[in-house]
Amino acid sequence: MENNNKGQMQIELPQDVAKGEYANLAIIAHSSSDFILDFAALMPGVPKATIRSRIIMAPEHAKRLLMALQENIIKYEKEFGTIQIKQTQKGIIAPFQINKNEA
Repeated sequence: MENNNKGQMQIELPQDVAKGEYANLAIIAHSSSDFILDFAALMPGVPKATIRSRIIMAPEHAKRLLMALQENIIKYEKEFGTIQIKQTQKGIIAPFQINKNEA
């Protein structure tokens, strides 16, 4: 990242990072000084999720991330409709059921 003389930030996106990592599960933990976000890929028929990426950030940045996600979800839903999330009595569930007999 570089700041130019007009107060704008330039951000470089390396090619190996630009491809991204797929994640359908996030595990969030925190201490008094950090938030830890682990992103995992949970696949049907596979009993173990694989952590694909770990992001560690200060509480202030975590709150900024929350606000940015909220703003973007509002914009998304205005354009594409409400995002539906299945729930059970225990709370939010994964986007698919995990059956031990699936390959």
